[in-house]
Amino acid sequence: MTDGLPEMTSLERTALYKSLGNPLRRRILEYLGRHGEANSTVLARELGESSGTTSYHLRKLAEQRLIEEIPEKSGGRERWWRALPFRHTTPDPATMTPDEYAAAAQLAHLKIEFDTELYRRAHQEYRGPDGWAQVQRHGTWMTREELHDFTRAYQALLDRYGHPRDRAPAGARPVLMRYYAVPEAAEENDGEPAGP
Repeated sequence: MTDGLPEMTSLERTALYKSLGNPLRRRILEYLGRHGEANSTVLARELGESSGTTSYHLRKLAEQRLIEEIPEKSGGRERWWRALPFRHTTPDPATMTPDEYAAAAQLAHLKIEFDTELYRRAHQEYRGPDGWAQVQRHGTWMTREELHDFTRAYQALLDRYGHPRDRAPAGARPVLMRYYAVPEAAEENDGEPAGP
C-alpha cells in the first residue's frame, strides 16, 4: 500500500526497490528529508557529485513519486525539489516475481545494516525515560488478528503524534522509529506456538 496512491504493479515495486537501494538516490532522499528542498547544484555540492548526475537521479525519483518539483522556486533550467510523504508495505514474498523479490531482498539487506546502527545508537544515546533516545522491548501473546489490529494502531499513533517537516512544531526533531513483530518459533510437532 502506498499513501493514498493506487496499488503498485510488480514492475513498479521492483523499480521502487531498486531505486531505494541506489546509494546516491538514498543520499538524495536523506538530504531532502533533513533540509526540506534542494536543486541539482546544491545536491552536487553537498554530495560530491556532478550536477548532471544529481539532476538525472532527481528526475528518476520524481518519476516514482518520491519527490516533486517546487514550481514556485523553479525557473528556466533551475528546478527545486522536495520529498513527498511516502508509505509502502511490501507484499507477501510468495506473491513476488523473482526480479521483484531479488530487488526487495537487496533493499532489505541495506536496511538491516542501517537499522542495526540505529539500534546501537539508541542504546548508546539512551539517557533515561525523559531523553530523546528511547529503547523498549516487549513480549506478549496475541492472535494474528490482534497483531494486525496492534500494527494498525501503531501506525495511527505515528500519524497522530508525527508531523510533516513543514508543519513540525518548534523544538521538533526528526525521529527514526522502527517496528518489528515476530512470533516465537512454532513447535515442530503441530506448527502452533508453545503455551499453556
